[in-house]
Amino acid sequence: MQIKLNYGRGSIPLNVHESWNPEIIRKPLMPFEKNPKSAITKALNNPVNALPLSEIAKHKKNACILICDITRPVPNHLLLPEIVAVLVENGIPTKNIEILIATGLHRPNEGKELEQLIGNKWILNNIKISNHFAKNEEDHVFMGVTTKGTTVKLDKRFVNADLKIVTGLVEPHFMAGYSGGRKVISPGVAHQDTITTFHNHKFMSNPQADSCILKGNPLHEEQLEIVAMIGEVLSVNTVLDEHRNLSLVNYGEIIASHLEAVDFAKDYLSVPVKRKFNTIVTSAAGYPLDATYYQTVKGMVVPYQILEPGGDLIIASECAEGLGSNEFKKAQKMLVGTGAEGFCAKISAKSYAAVDEWQTQMQTKIMNVGNVHLYAPGLQRSDQKLTGVNIIRNLNEFIESRVIKNLDLFGESSLAIIPEGPYVVPTLN
Repeated sequence: MQIKLNYGRGSIPLNVHESWNPEIIRKPLMPFEKNPKSAITKALNNPVNALPLSEIAKHKKNACILICDITRPVPNHLLLPEIVAVLVENGIPTKNIEILIATGLHRPNEGKELEQLIGNKWILNNIKISNHFAKNEEDHVFMGVTTKGTTVKLDKRFVNADLKIVTGLVEPHFMAGYSGGRKVISPGVAHQDTITTFHNHKFMSNPQADSCILKGNPLHEEQLEIVAMIGEVLSVNTVLDEHRNLSLVNYGEIIASHLEAVDFAKDYLSVPVKRKFNTIVTSAAGYPLDATYYQTVKGMVVPYQILEPGGDLIIASECAEGLGSNEFKKAQKMLVGTGAEGFCAKISAKSYAAVDEWQTQMQTKIMNVGNVHLYAPGLQRSDQKLTGVNIIRNLNEFIESRVIKNLDLFGESSLAIIPEGPYVVPTLN
């Protein structure tokens, strides 16, 4: 039998013997909107714990709309024209509307990539579009200090806007529980010092800082506290199905509307399984998430709870843009030099994290359980050495070899395949 694994802008075929009795872990079939434009219009007129956007816009002079960067497949080409149209129709001129890309500490989105991100020529030509730069001190305003001690500085273009709107995608997030909503603000438009504080070892090592967990999650709680410092913020939230069709769109007060979207999505995104597996094959979800190894880490970490100790996790990721930032490379170099245990010991006492160090810390989660193998032909040899995992050349041959090995080692073959990678969270039932 052949199973397609999400890879790049398409898929990669897996040749799987039926005798291996593979368990294919997918989302349940999700509903989707046959008329997305109509669904968005309906959402903007039927808010969650807020007034319709048209009513709010009538009393505002200017607006800032936050959008996620290129690493998230948010359907901006659907959302932005509808949102901007409502603002303009209700008195906010186009010159007073700014779209701010919530990059966090990621690189800016420019040129052809920006065109792809926005997906609408009229928006590109008529609305000001800017990138957030977390390291630019002058772009930020001090908001206060959280109860956990995080100094909060946010992009003043968003904070000072008369009307503040966040857009995003609700999907599993391996640190913050779910993406979207409050996360688009922090880390999305937060200063570097703010981000590195609540991404330190103490936050990241908390067992509640995990996929599909909000209650007791220290990152989520910190994000809620940061949002509360701003005042009125509205949010347009989306949920996508396996084929990236619009499954849900809603609008309203940022916390209430995000939680409503989470409540809809959770039964689809979290998939119960009855056992652990000695071999897991997964992906980094395809483009845009598998463009770098940095993002690929999400795919390898999410299924860690269902991997048998000493088992094998095999992940395919295109990594067409390489490893990631220079800061991430530095953290990975430390990991390779010290091992997973040594890496965590070195960073455990710090009150702040080095930039992108948290991704390496998360990688140690799966390394502490079993063996990680990466199929990523897009990575240069020098970058492959910095992954800290085993690099494989032939995906199908290696899968077969692991199944046979684990049959001898464990006395049985148990194989799980997760085609959509980190967009699906398997949980032991």
